[in-house]
Amino acid sequence: GYPGQYPGAAPGGPRKKRGGLVALIAAVALVAGVAGGAVGVAVTDNGDTVSSANDHRSTTVPAGNTQKNEAAPGSVAAIAQKALPSTVTIKAQSSTESGTGTGFVFDTEGHILTNNHVVAPAANGGKLTVKFADGSSYTASVLGRAEGYDVAVVKLDNPPKDKLSPLPLGDSDKVNVGDATIAIGAPYGLESTVTTGIVSAKDRPVASGDETGAQASYMNALQTDASINPGNSGGPLLDGTGAVIGINSAIQSNSSGSGRAGSIGLGFAIPINQAKWVADTLIKTGRPVYAKLDVLRNDDYKGDGAQIQTNAVQGTPAVTPGGAADKAGLKPGDVITKLGGSPIENGPALVSKIWTHKPGETVDVEYVRDGKTGTTKVTLGERTGDN
Repeated sequence: GYPGQYPGAAPGGPRKKRGGLVALIAAVALVAGVAGGAVGVAVTDNGDTVSSANDHRSTTVPAGNTQKNEAAPGSVAAIAQKALPSTVTIKAQSSTESGTGTGFVFDTEGHILTNNHVVAPAANGGKLTVKFADGSSYTASVLGRAEGYDVAVVKLDNPPKDKLSPLPLGDSDKVNVGDATIAIGAPYGLESTVTTGIVSAKDRPVASGDETGAQASYMNALQTDASINPGNSGGPLLDGTGAVIGINSAIQSNSSGSGRAGSIGLGFAIPINQAKWVADTLIKTGRPVYAKLDVLRNDDYKGDGAQIQTNAVQGTPAVTPGGAADKAGLKPGDVITKLGGSPIENGPALVSKIWTHKPGETVDVEYVRDGKTGTTKVTLGERTGDN
């Protein structure tokens, strides 16, 4: 399969305790303290202060006038300086759980785009706070959630008009493997962290879930080796021009002995073309819309492709009578090997690929029945809301 784990709300996912963050910050503070002492001032026994810089003659070579605080146009520094003010840290809290994730300014109306699993703790009457890079915080509400896509839209209760500079959206369909990527987020609560990498792969089917192992969402992801950790969830993945090409959402993790997830260079982002369509739908109606094939898939099937169940499950037909697959002539037990020209390796990959299409679209389907390959065209159905 294609397992993925939510980077989640820091630390370690939306349901983890905050102990890991304390340890990480303590370690950082210790290093910073040591460095500060080495370049600071020494206090003598009589209280006089002596500059440590005078204790030794410097043998370093100055760089002259080549170093500037001004970021070079088009550089990572320039992109980060422009994007950071529009990237926010989101804190979601309920009576039983809390977490920290990331989001970014979607429009000038006060809508913030993020992951569903970031805001889930505050979805039913919890508290939601959005913090900008300058330290200012605002209360917010969940406008709409799409659990299957793992996309959510947050609305600031009192939008600060002077801070609502939407990040430009790129075209994720035109991304190339090897293109530069920049991720911004709050890994383990370390706000406004910038990391870089490349697009490692496209169209990567990923079924992702929380640390309990439950698979809750599917995406045909952009894969990147930019460092993404718990707390990066919902943050922007930018291209080399500073345009958003994806929402950082899941990682393949080498969970440590403590159970906390960590980056191993396998990060996955929801392509922005899909995320934008989902966000626009949530803003308009508050409810997600999904394309559907109207079949029950057999995830116990071990061969290549996605098999339709051979029989009804708890009274539900394997192929819905009159549904999209039934109208296209698909039968129980058929193994779908291609959809829309893309190879389908398993059940989760089938869902990921279906959801790259909109309801009503007609797609080519290749399948195997009784050892023989067949083809048909399916007009996808529509489902509104999460089950």
